[in-house]
Amino acid sequence: MRESVEVLFAKLDPEASEPTQGSKSAAGWDLRALEETTVTKGVSTKIRTGLAVAIPDGWEGQIRSRSSLGAKGMIMPNGVGTIDSDYRGELMVLATWIGEGDEITLAKGERVAQMLIAPVPVTIYREVSIEELSSTDRGEGGFGSSGRF
Repeated sequence: MRESVEVLFAKLDPEASEPTQGSKSAAGWDLRALEETTVTKGVSTKIRTGLAVAIPDGWEGQIRSRSSLGAKGMIMPNGVGTIDSDYRGELMVLATWIGEGDEITLAKGERVAQMLIAPVPVTIYREVSIEELSSTDRGEGGFGSSGRF
């Protein structure tokens, strides 16, 4: 059985769209553009959603690209955006354009990203000597070294 979590949201603008789930089993909730927005090649653009959320302590929101826009060439320059549980500002989707042409224009109300809610464990970092770290097959191999085994 899956754990449930309640995420409160508020519309900062009356024309904002509430998050929607594409299907009962969809992992992410769709976020929509509050206004028509042009995303230009090589420039980071903030797409407004007009929404603020209250994610419970111990959880985070992960803002991810929609695969349909990614296939066209719109990406998130930071990969996945993290919304901390203590953030109450407007949700924005950071995007850039790498597709054909110089830009893409997103319509008002267009689904522009997905937000997943994920647990955040209590993490404790403890300093030890290098000898106390467990060894692995990869060892100290750098970038690309995991494919050599």
